[in-house]
Amino acid sequence: MTKRLKADLALAACTLVWGVTFVLVKSALKDASVFAFIAARFVVATVLMALIFRRPLQKTTRAEIKAGAWIGMLMFSGYALQTLGLVSTTPSKAAFITGSSVVMVPILHGIFWKTRIGAWVWAGAGAALGGLYLLAVPRSGATAATGLGSLNRGDLLVFGCAVAFALHILFVGHFSPKHSVGALSFHQVAATAALALLALPVVTLSHWQPLRFEPTPELLLALVVTAAFATALAFSVQVWAQKETTPSHTAILFSLEPVFAGLTSFLFFGERLSGRALAGAALILAGILLAEMKGGTPAAAESPGPVGQA
Repeated sequence: MTKRLKADLALAACTLVWGVTFVLVKSALKDASVFAFIAARFVVATVLMALIFRRPLQKTTRAEIKAGAWIGMLMFSGYALQTLGLVSTTPSKAAFITGSSVVMVPILHGIFWKTRIGAWVWAGAGAALGGLYLLAVPRSGATAATGLGSLNRGDLLVFGCAVAFALHILFVGHFSPKHSVGALSFHQVAATAALALLALPVVTLSHWQPLRFEPTPELLLALVVTAAFATALAFSVQVWAQKETTPSHTAILFSLEPVFAGLTSFLFFGERLSGRALAGAALILAGILLAEMKGGTPAAAESPGPVGQA
């Protein structure tokens, strides 16, 4: 087996794990409140990543801590909105809407950094926008005067998550050439854990979300997979694998994340997308592929850290 094939299989495994997490988190929210789950997930991930990146952390600088805090705020915003959205939307829809963040990256880069936005990127954005409309707006809302008012609250929250992840990818790309990948990755995950721990008493005391954390097998499984495999281990494997394969292979494999989420949701929840929703999902997938292969986007939406940097 060649190194490239091993790398492709490793990236496919990472993408599969990221897709499965949508179903696991949806299931875990029956036993834990949103911010309790996020806090537990990222505290465990922080401990594991401290062990994985212990050598780079020995030489960490104040600038790396500051950069990690900035992108950690965006990471926390993304995961908070995504997890809140999963309370009232389905894993498949959440995954495809989250995936649209990849399409936003080159457009936001063009807006903020004044770079040219190519025709392929606009085509990908148009496909993703059409897909989002078909996926999120019910058929009955398509012609009604108050059509947008019929949007699922969870879908809107996940769309906010996609915007946060798009900004996260951009700022990771801005900071990662200047800092150690290991240190920057650890600090952003640690910042996410710290923000979740700070948010937990606020949402609990305000009675917005009563604290719940029942250590059921389903919840513990979700914590192990999301913290250990989807964050700490998958990112470490991802950094190695992307050195051994091509950007086009990486883009295609990353685009399968929402597909894996949809298949897992079908198998475990019996979720079936309507013909309209499937058409929307296909358009979003086409937009993701165009943006990743033609737009130069540096990471998958679920990626916890800087990609392609040694």
